[in-house]
Amino acid sequence: MTEKCQQDGGEKKISMKINNQEYNIVVEPHWTLREVIHDKLGLTGTKEMCDHGACGSCTVIMEGRPILSCMTLAIECGGKVIETVENLDIEKHPLVETYANNHAMQCGYCTPGFVMTAKALLDRNPNPDEEAIKDALEGNICRCGTYPAHVVAILEASTKLEGGK
Repeated sequence: MTEKCQQDGGEKKISMKINNQEYNIVVEPHWTLREVIHDKLGLTGTKEMCDHGACGSCTVIMEGRPILSCMTLAIECGGKVIETVENLDIEKHPLVETYANNHAMQCGYCTPGFVMTAKALLDRNPNPDEEAIKDALEGNICRCGTYPAHVVAILEASTKLEGGK
């Protein structure tokens, strides 16, 4: 990876690896990671619903952990490895199929955050039970109320993954 940060006044040039692609971008100190991912890099799967860290729709995975990209300053992400919902399609992750098959979305606005939270859970626990899934998803809000379908979709995806039940 290239230099993590290079300061030029208030702006910083940072390098991040997003979905296995290296990005070098000049960021303002107040820009959030969500702004950079969505608005500057055009990866529009990462959503902004509340912009206060209360809904989970902006969830991405950074360094293996789900984080709220609307609450994370981009300037702090130099040298980090980040995964967005777009990468799930690239990797043909089973969550894409199981979410569709189980109607785990209606309007779909919350779906990227739920799916990225679910992926982070399955990465660290390929065989979660219903309680573990509910615990992992407790920071995500769905205004359409599809909560039970998320659990079913994640359990099904866990069986499709190597090492699943």
